[in-house]
Amino acid sequence: MRGSRVVLAVHFAVFVQCCSGYFNLEKENDCFCNLQGKVDECSCNIDTVDYFNNIKIYPRLKSLLEKDYFRYFKVNLKRECPFWEDDSKCSMRFCNVESCGEKDLPPGLKGAKNENKYTKEVNEQCSELNNEYDHLDTTLSEKAQKDIDLWNKYDDATDNFCIIDENDSDSEYVDLLKNPERYTGYKGKSARRIWESIYLENCFRPKYSSNLNLYIQNGILSELCLEERVFYRAISGLHASINTHLSAIYLLSDNKFGDPKGVWGPNLQEFQRRFSEETTNGEGPNWLRNLYFVYLLELRALAKAAPYLEKEEYYTGNENEDWDTQMAIKDLLGVISRFPDHFDEKIMFNGDKNLKYEFREHFRNVSRIMDCVGCPKCKVWGKLQTQGLGTALKILFSGKFDNLENTNSKKRFQLQRNEIVALVNAIGRLSTSIYKLDDFKNMLNNKGVNKNNNIFN
Repeated sequence: MRGSRVVLAVHFAVFVQCCSGYFNLEKENDCFCNLQGKVDECSCNIDTVDYFNNIKIYPRLKSLLEKDYFRYFKVNLKRECPFWEDDSKCSMRFCNVESCGEKDLPPGLKGAKNENKYTKEVNEQCSELNNEYDHLDTTLSEKAQKDIDLWNKYDDATDNFCIIDENDSDSEYVDLLKNPERYTGYKGKSARRIWESIYLENCFRPKYSSNLNLYIQNGILSELCLEERVFYRAISGLHASINTHLSAIYLLSDNKFGDPKGVWGPNLQEFQRRFSEETTNGEGPNWLRNLYFVYLLELRALAKAAPYLEKEEYYTGNENEDWDTQMAIKDLLGVISRFPDHFDEKIMFNGDKNLKYEFREHFRNVSRIMDCVGCPKCKVWGKLQTQGLGTALKILFSGKFDNLENTNSKKRFQLQRNEIVALVNAIGRLSTSIYKLDDFKNMLNNKGVNKNNNIFN
């Protein structure tokens, strides 16, 4: 009996020695330690989202976002920061944006043609609405009609959760495929001030908390009501997604005498710095969970707006490509409709009516902060992703997108082209982030194999 104990002790000692590398790998892999179980505030499991996104959604979005309708985003890069004077600009050449000239655009986006097309659509819809109510009062004066038009425009504006650049005279088209989101070297005080302003001044925070960290510790989120938690998780998830992109397409070499465009690729060390428990006071894995939350929230917005989006023409002036885009959208929306576990917006705003107004104003401020970003390329992608999330919130909470199946959706409201472009690109960014998490997991596992070959054989 005693000899058996000695043998077991020896075996245990060998096991510990052989597996010490495994436990070290677990420490390195702690970014993913909380990515299991149900997504917070939702009913769907994380592994279900991984499978659904990586196999069904990501490949479709990747192809769709290469279509001309979605690759050109109109943005104002000249608007001044409304909150502070900032002379700290990104000095790296990779911060610059390659804008589109008239000759670079699809025929349907050139000059006033595209604006006229959408303006005509809106006017026709307004005429249809007016005709419906002509029997009620046909004696409105010209001034009264103008006042009603102004009221309608005001009502539409109050439904928006973000500032939209599309109609600004200083706005210009940017080709998103030629200006991909990636690490540009924009960091330091200027970049930190952006997130400080978002988290400390615009996120709801526990009333009696003395914690002045940028983030809210996951353990005290329960002190917030559901709507406040949703706001924080959405912002945190967006932030996590952006940090994942920057780690996945990182500037590995800036040798001007080699590749003038730089050498880009995944940076595992940077990813671990941004998300490991050790470097984030234990919060990094929770931020990645919030990425899954905002993904499900925006996915629900696409599903809810499907009856409207299926009727959109996706007009660029190229008839064949426009038809292909319509078919690709219908295919994507069909797949999303068969995924039942999106975020449920009906549980929101059933109590305090002022909370919805406060929620919307906080997010509008977040969209204004994007004008303070000192890196032009970062500003493009910051504006696009906040506008995409803002459009999702508008679809979910404005009330105008309810019961679309029972109404002529083209008659009741109008999403601007930029809102549709931002919405689909934003879910594309979140989808890519979740897909890239698998790449980082594999990199960590391969790192473990190389270090401790005897464990994984």
